[in-house]
Parts: sequence; C-alpha cells; structure tokens
Amino acid sequence: MSEITVKEAKKQADKKAIKFVVILFVLYILFSQGNIFMNSVMSPGGKYYNAFIAEHFDYIQGLKTALIKPAVLIIKLFGFYAIHNEMDVMVVNGPYLRINYSCLGLGVMSFLAAFVLAFPTSWKSTIKMLVIGIVSIYLLNIARIAGLGLLFGFFQSQRNYFEYHHEIFNILVYIIIFVMLFIWIKRNTTVKNKDV
Repeated sequence: MSEITVKEAKKQADKKAIKFVVILFVLYILFSQGNIFMNSVMSPGGKYYNAFIAEHFDYIQGLKTALIKPAVLIIKLFGFYAIHNEMDVMVVNGPYLRINYSCLGLGVMSFLAAFVLAFPTSWKSTIKMLVIGIVSIYLLNIARIAGLGLLFGFFQSQRNYFEYHHEIFNILVYIIIFVMLFIWIKRNTTVKNKDV
C-alpha cells in the first residue's frame, strides 16, 4: 500500500469512529431520556402526566408486570408463599420488594440498543443482537428480583444490610453486555475483513 492509500484508509476509519460515537451518544440520550420522560407521562403525579397515554400505552407498567409475575413464580417454586400487585412483591415471612422505575433495567437496555444500532453492520446482525441482549437483560432482572426474594426469605437477618443490589445488578449486567458486545463486534468485524 502506498502512503496516500494508508492515509486515506486512516481518514475513513477516523470518520467511521467519530460517526459511531456521535450516533451512540445521540441514541443513548434519546432512549434513556425518552424512557424517563415517558415514565413522567404515565405516572400519576408526574410532571407531564397524561391520563390517555397512561391508560393505553403504559409500556413501563407492562414491563413491571412482565418482571414481577415470573419472579413471583420462581419464588413460589422454592416453597415460599408470595403475593404481588402492580409494583410490589411480598414474600410471606420474607421480604417486601418494591419494583420502581430504576429496577426495570431501561438504562442498560438504552445503552445496549444505542450501541448496537450505532455500530456499522448488517441489519440482520443488529436485530439479532438487540433481541439477544434485551432478552438477556430481562431474564437477568427476573433472576435478580426472584433472587432477592429468596435471599431475604432464607436469610432474614440480611434484609437491612443488602442495600446495593441495584449497583451490583448494573455492574453484573454491564459486564455480561460488554462480553456479548465484544464477541458480537469480533464476529462482525472478522466477517467484514474477510469480505475486503
């Protein structure tokens, strides 16, 4: 390769990297802040509450329900009696867990979606990674809720000491997501390099 070709290739790579970072940043802000805004729109007492949207398009409550019901089922499989409502799980002779907006994993999902959509690869690969990543986050979140219910049910003395489950969950999920993204990027860049 001549020196001019190498410089052109480096310029193209720099442009692609900058484009990726800008798209990643814009999409992450759009998704994460959009979810926060929609939470306000769908929460009675929220700054932007809208009864019609809250009644017909409340995907946040739908996600809460989709997390709570399987978690309660898992807790029951371990022999505990558990009941729930729209945002609470109560394990009889065990913990009381409130599932708030911050428990839903929407921030992690927003990062994953922004990263995958910003990365330059085929739509087939993008959609596949989005589905695998979001389902993985969802399943890990169910395991966390059920795990907290079981942990505090078995070890009642620990209820007052385990306050950092959000941070531990986020660190664990981000590690898993970064490993998944690393493998995904490696596969997609290897395929591109073979095509060149």
